[in-house]
Amino acid sequence: MTEAERIVLSGVSKFYGEVLGVNNVDLRIGPGLTGLVGPNGAGKSTLMNLMAGLIRPTQGRVRVLGISPGNPEALFRKVGFCTQWDTFPPGATGQSLLEDTLMMHGLARRTARERAMEALETVGLTAAAGRRIDAYSKGMKQRVKLANALCHSPQVLILDEPLNGLDPQGRSEMIDVLKELAGHGHYILVSSHILHEVDLISDTIIMMHGGRVVAEGTIRDVRQEIVDQPVQILIRCDRPKRVAARAFEMAHVVGARILDQGGGVVVSTRDGQAFFAELPHIVLEENLAVETVVPADEDVRAVYDYLIGPEGGP
Repeated sequence: MTEAERIVLSGVSKFYGEVLGVNNVDLRIGPGLTGLVGPNGAGKSTLMNLMAGLIRPTQGRVRVLGISPGNPEALFRKVGFCTQWDTFPPGATGQSLLEDTLMMHGLARRTARERAMEALETVGLTAAAGRRIDAYSKGMKQRVKLANALCHSPQVLILDEPLNGLDPQGRSEMIDVLKELAGHGHYILVSSHILHEVDLISDTIIMMHGGRVVAEGTIRDVRQEIVDQPVQILIRCDRPKRVAARAFEMAHVVGARILDQGGGVVVSTRDGQAFFAELPHIVLEENLAVETVVPADEDVRAVYDYLIGPEGGP
């Protein structure tokens, strides 16, 4: 994939005076849904603002599908940005906000009106199109920000905490919209400090801490690179104690924990492949009824805790 087909950051650092925003970041981001995760203050918003051209790096180079942030007219045709802050023009309605945005992109008013309604329909705000945004709920404001970011059909969407304030149904609907856009070849970067949400939406992840990128890739790939932590494997079956007993016969198994309800066991092993190879023999020899065998730590929270510590602590 060429640079013109990626979002590229090369040796990028950003300092606010003596305060570090991001430090020496190198990234190559392709199409699909990319989750940007880390605690507050990790540098997520700074990184997104750099990609959106809202700030310039202190050092390094940023290119979005081959376009420099120094060419804002070309960049803004390709990029839609959704800030985490709820700031809107006084008196604006959902429809007027999007119409004004589209006319700034050069569309005639009639076309802008049609495109605005299409975007509002995408996020489920058709009925509230004529209402003032300052009367919207927090969830509705999140939706209109997303509509404003995507109304000009950008190829890249940069969304800073877009799920904040949404109820469960709203989150599910928003995730469906993002997945559909990603499925059509869009580049979608979503930040969140709520780690389990990232599992629901992301094809790949970028983990940040202290202004640095500490890991990137799919959850599975990142987990497999963490060789100093035993692999956790969940087996749900009718006799978990027998699985635990047999597991402890293997030299590479370092622990086994029976679940509280007794419906399964989590085995900790330093050689996941060897355990998976031996498990079918145990099942047959013990005549077990097995419901599920899955990795228990291939999720964003587990991987982040392994790399950084719980909640980004020591």
